[in-house]
Amino acid sequence: MTMASNGPLYDQLDQWIDQHFNEQVDFFKALVAVPTDTPPGDNTPHALRTAELLKSFGYTAEHHAPPAELVEANGMTSVTNLIVRRAFGAGGKTIALNAHGDVVPPGEGWTHDPYGGEIVDGKMYGRATAVSKCDFSTFTFALRALEAAANTAQMKGQVELHFTYDEEFGGLLGPNYLLANNLTKPDLMIAAGFSYQVITAHNGCLQMEVTVHGNMAHAAIPDSGVDALQGAHAILAALYAQNTLYKQVVSQVEGITHPYLNVGMITGGTNTNVVPGKVTFKLDRRMIPEENSAEVEANLRQVMADAVAAFNQGRNDAGISISIKRMLMCEAMKPLPGNKPLVDALQQHGEAVFGEPIPALGTPLYTDVRLYVERGIPGVIYGAGPRTVLESHAKRADERIDLEDLRRATKVIARTLADLLSAPTL
Repeated sequence: MTMASNGPLYDQLDQWIDQHFNEQVDFFKALVAVPTDTPPGDNTPHALRTAELLKSFGYTAEHHAPPAELVEANGMTSVTNLIVRRAFGAGGKTIALNAHGDVVPPGEGWTHDPYGGEIVDGKMYGRATAVSKCDFSTFTFALRALEAAANTAQMKGQVELHFTYDEEFGGLLGPNYLLANNLTKPDLMIAAGFSYQVITAHNGCLQMEVTVHGNMAHAAIPDSGVDALQGAHAILAALYAQNTLYKQVVSQVEGITHPYLNVGMITGGTNTNVVPGKVTFKLDRRMIPEENSAEVEANLRQVMADAVAAFNQGRNDAGISISIKRMLMCEAMKPLPGNKPLVDALQQHGEAVFGEPIPALGTPLYTDVRLYVERGIPGVIYGAGPRTVLESHAKRADERIDLEDLRRATKVIARTLADLLSAPTL
């Protein structure tokens, strides 16, 4: 079957999704109600609840939990990943649909219950409504619609739902664990989205924890110590100066601009009247697809080493020293040639359902989709979301999603699956 001959099937899919949309919203709301704040990352309860809800649809979810010591070593409390496999006709491709359940903690400033799934003016509010518990429902109900509306005997291949729980910490316990242990070998994959666009590339991310060591002393006799905070200030000034240089490095990927660096957390000191002997800060360096991650890390380490040397120059004491811990290294996602069927189908159906052209481009965010792409599995990012990430309030107070966007994205995914499972095997 071709896309054109699938026309009546698209109508059936759309109708089924419309008829079951209240059920989809209830499923979605139940997922938002179970917290998955990471940290602390105690996410197995959400996986168990998800599996229970999936069972009510006739879906059996496989449970894949990494060893407890590995979970602890990665700074989390519990992780259980889920795989649902639904087979169609023999042959064809295996298409994975991946969404992550873990989220950053709500933080302050909410005017709605972060776990309430409250619906106001057609929008559902709550942590992970936009990224990415919404796509637990998008992918599940797209698959249910396909199985209910389609003549599955004419389709070939398999669809897998991958619901994982450590994207916020890099994906090593989620997709990486499933792929490295040969628990799945998809041919194509679609990952949870966060905007109308089809995302084919994204930035990489390096995160480091830097500890500045000085010598604690009484504030009344500061010269008897070495102020770690002053040392940290010198290092931070050198790091922030890099952002000016980064603006000269421009990516050729549409949607991605230039590298940048952010320091998101600083801790240190013991009391107001004590010269701080230790200060720790955590930095986040976003890497464009054209950059080499090893070179980026080496450059940052050299910048900090030079700043330490400059601070210590001419001092009579030992000065400051630093220790650096790499927290996260996520490579950039780069487009693979085999993603064209995904991009073509999503753009065609996105335009038909949303009534506007759907661009394919890159994003400055990073995701665990790269772990599939690094293994040669063509993938894209597409799912429920607004026109921009900013509009969704993702990772901010009052995160929300327009339920009509959820409905329409579900239709786009269902139609796309119909095309991919109907296409001849190449």
